[in-house]
Amino acid sequence: MRFSMSGRPRGLAVSILIAASCLALPLCLTSTPSYALSEIQREDLPSPVTAPANSDNAAPGAAVPMPEAPGTKPADDQPADDTDKSEPETPPANGGITSPRADPDAPPPAVVYDLNTLPEPVKRMHGLLIEACRTGDIEKLRPLIGKGEAMTQLSLGDIDGDPVTFLKSLSGDGDGQEILAILEEVLSAGYVHVDTGTPQELYVWPYFFALPLDKLDARQRVELFKLVTASDYDDMKQFGAYIFYRVGITPTGQWLFFVAGD
Repeated sequence: MRFSMSGRPRGLAVSILIAASCLALPLCLTSTPSYALSEIQREDLPSPVTAPANSDNAAPGAAVPMPEAPGTKPADDQPADDTDKSEPETPPANGGITSPRADPDAPPPAVVYDLNTLPEPVKRMHGLLIEACRTGDIEKLRPLIGKGEAMTQLSLGDIDGDPVTFLKSLSGDGDGQEILAILEEVLSAGYVHVDTGTPQELYVWPYFFALPLDKLDARQRVELFKLVTASDYDDMKQFGAYIFYRVGITPTGQWLFFVAGD
């Protein structure tokens, strides 16, 4: 399935890049969110930081603390800091666990298609997500999204209100069928196993999350074009990474995130 219908702008990644630029330019005007077909919601918010050691209990969407405003006077009981607060703090190099992991200088991770190699909890969650998508009823995702600190991260920024209502707002049809189709297509691609043996260990779909796009072979580009258009592919190559929807599941079977953008 290729999400390149008229409802979604031709340059999906371009719009994402514009939003990303707004984070670094204080004078950039925030554009009005558009809920057109397959369009990623652009939110002028920082990316989440890397999950702490107990990543299963980490609150989705935790944001990088903002630096003090320029000229802020330190508290009376705190020594003056010579650090120039007029410049924003540099975010972590990896931008958070939901961000693309493509490293052109590192050996690419193995791309896996065989679901039988997944740990049983991961395989079970993958199957439940596919089953929910095929019902056509987005409400079937609600018990899988969870609540509170264990809730699936659905945006790179905070979301207000009900998570299922939020997903419907991303779907071009308004009822959530399009977002279900995207989720199923993402989960039908090959996956990668990243950060093995660390607290951030994850199984991520699609595998483009961790591969440099300019090094994809012809067969892999065909698989990519099931998700994005050729023009989106060119735009994402300029950006340097795959930034369309991706899914992360922890080794314990928690659906950690379903996000797009960077």
